[in-house]
Amino acid sequence: MIVDVWMQHPTLRWIQHEMFDSIRRWTKMAVPERELPLEVTVTAMDNAGVNLGLLSAWHGPGGSLISNDEVHGFVQRFPDRFFGLGSVNLERPMDAVREVRRCVRELGFKGIRILPWLWNLPPNDRRYYPVYAECVELGVPFCLQTGHTGPLRRSEPGRPIPYLDDVALEFPDLKIVAGHIGYPWTAEMISLATKYENVYIDTSAYTARRFPSELVDYMRHHGRRKVMFGSNYPMITPGKCLEGLDDLQLDDEVKEMFLFKNALGVFNLGEV
Repeated sequence: MIVDVWMQHPTLRWIQHEMFDSIRRWTKMAVPERELPLEVTVTAMDNAGVNLGLLSAWHGPGGSLISNDEVHGFVQRFPDRFFGLGSVNLERPMDAVREVRRCVRELGFKGIRILPWLWNLPPNDRRYYPVYAECVELGVPFCLQTGHTGPLRRSEPGRPIPYLDDVALEFPDLKIVAGHIGYPWTAEMISLATKYENVYIDTSAYTARRFPSELVDYMRHHGRRKVMFGSNYPMITPGKCLEGLDDLQLDDEVKEMFLFKNALGVFNLGEV
């Protein structure tokens, strides 16, 4: 079984955004002119043997690029393949709290994801804190990007230390899932996942062949319960991300924890 904890089904306003020009240059990805059928994403999962995907909404200072209701619609169409992760407007803290409640209680979402680089606000900024508190109350993880930014935005908000360190220290009951492995500050990200019981790492945006050696060593030993698979589809397909996984010499238990067991527990996906 495989669970992909970071996916997007792209809307046109998301995939056509100018901030992704750098990623399109790297990946040679063509910009579609029509909305992509949801079946395209499901096929990418099938090709990689991915059973479940957590689809993210995107909300930034300019509004939603993939709305919570759009993600809910995707999940409704393929409820056996997708779960949703919501996103909210940090500029309106009480509206954000109410939307977190709606996402979890009414839409059935399994967590909240906000991208610090999209807001140009590090995660220890006061505007996140009501969202953190509500995630704790509802028992859902808070997910974010760490490390440098591929899109044409500042990377500084993605530094794990001191920004995420502050959050984990002040919210010991908050499950935090840090995506994109924190590169080039991967050692910092590993140190936080080691230091704090409720801090986790997902490998989205990186192929198995590009995992830093310190991350692989962490997975093999005391980090086997702390790292989850993610692709960041459509930037990279799940199949591409999984190429070379067998070359990492992970034992069977570590592979299972990485590919699905850690995600089932952290996101409370149940016995799937």
